[in-house]
Amino acid sequence: MDRVNHAGDLINKGQFLQAEVLLLKITADQPKNFDALHLLGIVCTELQKFDSAEKYFLKALAIDNRFPPLLQNYGLFFSKTKKYREAIDQFDKALQLFPNFAPVYSDRGCALRELGLLDESIAGFNRAIRLAPNVPGFYNNRANALRDKELFSEALGDYDRAIALNPLYADPYCGRGNVFTALKRYGEAVAAYDKALALKPDLAEAWSGRGDVFTELRRHDEALAAYDKALALKSDLAEAWSGRGNVFTELKRYDEAIAAYDQALALKPGVAEAWLGRGTVLTGLKRHDEAFAAYGKALALKPDLVGVEGKRLHSSMQLCDWSNFAVALEHLVGSVRADKANTEPFVFLGVSDSPELQLQCARLWASKTCPSAPSPLWQGEIYRHDKIRLGYVSSDFHEHATAHLMAEAFECHDKSKFEVTAISLGIDDKSAMRQRLERAFARFLDWRNLGNAEIANAIRKAEIDLLVDLKGFTQDARTGIFAYRPAPIQVSYLGYPATMGANYIDYMIGDATIFGPAHEKFYAEKLVRLPHSYQPNDRKRAISARVFTRAECELPETGFVFCCFNGNYKILPGVFDRWMRILDHVGGSVLWLLEDHAKAAANLRKEAAMRGISPDRLRFAKRMPPAEHLARHRLADLFLDTSPCNAHTTASDALWAGLPVLTQIGETFAGRVAASLLNAVGLPELIVSSAEEYENVAVELANNPGKLGEIKHRLKTNRLTSPLFDPQLFTRHLEAAYETMYERYQAGLPPDHFAVAETEIRRSEPRL
Repeated sequence: MDRVNHAGDLINKGQFLQAEVLLLKITADQPKNFDALHLLGIVCTELQKFDSAEKYFLKALAIDNRFPPLLQNYGLFFSKTKKYREAIDQFDKALQLFPNFAPVYSDRGCALRELGLLDESIAGFNRAIRLAPNVPGFYNNRANALRDKELFSEALGDYDRAIALNPLYADPYCGRGNVFTALKRYGEAVAAYDKALALKPDLAEAWSGRGDVFTELRRHDEALAAYDKALALKSDLAEAWSGRGNVFTELKRYDEAIAAYDQALALKPGVAEAWLGRGTVLTGLKRHDEAFAAYGKALALKPDLVGVEGKRLHSSMQLCDWSNFAVALEHLVGSVRADKANTEPFVFLGVSDSPELQLQCARLWASKTCPSAPSPLWQGEIYRHDKIRLGYVSSDFHEHATAHLMAEAFECHDKSKFEVTAISLGIDDKSAMRQRLERAFARFLDWRNLGNAEIANAIRKAEIDLLVDLKGFTQDARTGIFAYRPAPIQVSYLGYPATMGANYIDYMIGDATIFGPAHEKFYAEKLVRLPHSYQPNDRKRAISARVFTRAECELPETGFVFCCFNGNYKILPGVFDRWMRILDHVGGSVLWLLEDHAKAAANLRKEAAMRGISPDRLRFAKRMPPAEHLARHRLADLFLDTSPCNAHTTASDALWAGLPVLTQIGETFAGRVAASLLNAVGLPELIVSSAEEYENVAVELANNPGKLGEIKHRLKTNRLTSPLFDPQLFTRHLEAAYETMYERYQAGLPPDHFAVAETEIRRSEPRL
């Protein structure tokens, strides 16, 4: 027995190899020594010799299967090997024999937490604490489950109790760091992790937590170093592998990201966040079918994981896979109504024509992912500068649709009144467009590698008066910068066609078509109505001189060509139904669509056949350079718009190329853009208000070449004279809006709705 006790002492000191050697000697002499077999099971579990561990536990159980500590340790073996159901079975057997065995309730609670059964888990911890109220580990374990339920205040209370009972206990400091990370209180998070590591330098979870903070702060090298340290200490820490995946995703190093997520999921298939990250990478690679499957895994594991439900639906929309669309959409709308941040607002505006629900969705997302900073950087000071300091924030200052719209407006800014700064958060693609944009600004700041707080502090220090967000809730957005309130006036414009739902965005810019008289209540911002259209356009956009033939574009030599070059995700079943009825009424016609994904094209052909239309009447256009894409518009006869999300840049492309656009005006910003453009270019008759009218007008124009010809002739004339394609006039109106915002701020007045009066200026000669 002395040798067995000595082995127990070695185990308590963490000297598992020495204990194993001693215990093997004992069992060689005494093959049925119950205590030695039991302890060998514990030692081999710690040394991750799991086959041996189970062998010894089973030998011990064959001698005595009614010893509660043996059943507890066998359960812990199953927990270590991620067989949580089997672990709970063993814990239950132990508790049947010893109902007041407090540590087993805690161990059982940990296993239940791993299975996502948080309420049952917390009940187990409660029982353990009632039986033994002075054990710090019980409070720490309960705090972890409370954190998982996002009950952050209660979790912090339990971590504090654990620390009060044992100030040298590192784990609760790490837990506090995790809570502060979730609350975006990054300074406090780092301090908590550092305290944990001072007490226990080999606590891998604390190193991983530091990596999470540095990821959020975009300190990518430090994040990777922290994750590497965590994995050097604990190579099977799935959360650290997932964190590495997140960093590589931010850096768009997609192959490395997928490898990291796969490693995380091989270790722990139940990490919903890793499935979500994997789906995000696959979406970036346009592998939408694989992304759909990854999001589905995440959704099954954690149905209310932020954003995942919407991402999964969006992947199916990218594929035009409508097999479960109606049910999925109904559930998503229900999630928004239930105040769950289950979808990004950008996804939601593509499926909802309810301005009320879009506002609710945006508010949920803003409060969940980018809440207002507790202490705004701008504290109400009135800056006094010779010029209005105007800053544009975007990730799209390169070859991108936003740049193609805004480039000439940037160039047309009145430099005598405005000091204009670009804050670039995206890639430098070395394109001609990038070089043009860099020349357009007084200052062009490439801050893509800086964190949100660092950028916000620099903006505050520069005393920028008016900060314009050109991204909103779109890809690569950095809304968190605005959440720090670095500028007195903060504006949402152009990139995101819906309310931001955030109290730190003061204004949203649109026009009288975009913002109907009754729409103000559906926006968190004050609304600014520009004359004509809110959308700028660049008259320097080149249209290639190349003359495409129908054969080159795989179009029939004769027959009417309807087209829609919107992204596939904007094509919803109701819109497609209309299109197929239009084709049915216009003999020999075809519908020319953009091919973003081969499976989307195949699905659309299948859907056409299901509606009695030959799949051959759908033709698909591959992507090509912008100038040539504009030139091939000449082969089409009429652009058919989508709803509830319209063509935006795609519509202005068509009009600039001389192709009429037919649209049904909706109830939301995203559903009224094409109408805004058509009003500004002088073609209001192409705006309809119902699906029936949409179909009738499309069929009438296809069958009445004289009427369509007159519209095309008017468009050809108007495109050179209308406000829609006059960047100088547009920029004067935009600047008038900025000046009104600035004057209110200088006078100490709060933001308010207003309309910009039309300005008469000499228009520039068009540059074609």
